[in-house]
Amino acid sequence: MQKTFKEFSTNAILKIGDEELLEFYKEAKQPDLYTFIRTNDFKAEIVVDSIPYTIEPNSILVLTTVQYFRFTAGKDLVVYQFNREFYCIKDHDQEVSCAGLLFFGNVHIPILELDVDESRKFKILHDVFLDELETEDTIQAEMLRMLMARFIIISTRLLKAKEGFVETAKNTKIDLLREFNMLVETHFKNEHSVSFYAEQLFKSPKTLSNTFAKLNRSPLQIIHERIVLEAKRLLIYTDKSAKEIAYEVGFEDASHLSRLFKKHTTLSPSEFKKQLRNAS
Repeated sequence: MQKTFKEFSTNAILKIGDEELLEFYKEAKQPDLYTFIRTNDFKAEIVVDSIPYTIEPNSILVLTTVQYFRFTAGKDLVVYQFNREFYCIKDHDQEVSCAGLLFFGNVHIPILELDVDESRKFKILHDVFLDELETEDTIQAEMLRMLMARFIIISTRLLKAKEGFVETAKNTKIDLLREFNMLVETHFKNEHSVSFYAEQLFKSPKTLSNTFAKLNRSPLQIIHERIVLEAKRLLIYTDKSAKEIAYEVGFEDASHLSRLFKKHTTLSPSEFKKQLRNAS
């Protein structure tokens, strides 16, 4: 089952369906669409950036447009996919925007486990989505965006509860984590120093590091992990050489990337690539 909404004036796309929507991802590829996968009574198996994940029954997994994703198994799924033109061009509160907590506020891929009441809410919302897709009028697009905003708001609340974020008037730590991750996503190929990001956030590098220490992460660690992740993606999914990849992620000397890559994986980029060939 698959239903698609298109708004030709903005090129907006929203897809709602089941596991048939994921058949396109039997081979790993970047979806170019923000993606939610919700399980019901059965678990699902996927691979994201070469790492296998199990989505337990009654759970939601969130994917961004930059991850390489492969669908392995699953049934009775609910899948939502949309592009930037559908949701991101609209003004939303920062926490539930396309730069919000679900997409760029986390170190790990968000998987939300739902209790009985939460599952019921999402099933009701899904029925409203399907009903609205059949209602073609001048305000259909606005209504569908409002429903997606509600979906993201509910999911964000669950994520905050799961991560144990403490509500404050300005949610300082959450905002800082999200803004830092979003900046890293934008600039990691060219900017590798904590001082650059601290300046963008109007913080001193020491203040930034102290704040992240409370979250059990260091800013430099996040920058390096993003660089290594991109290098892995390019090694796995392209034929680019280690030297070409080093240049693409901002290193003029390939040996600098090699040292960083080995520190995080125990293998050099060439050894990693060789291991991939031997495994295939």
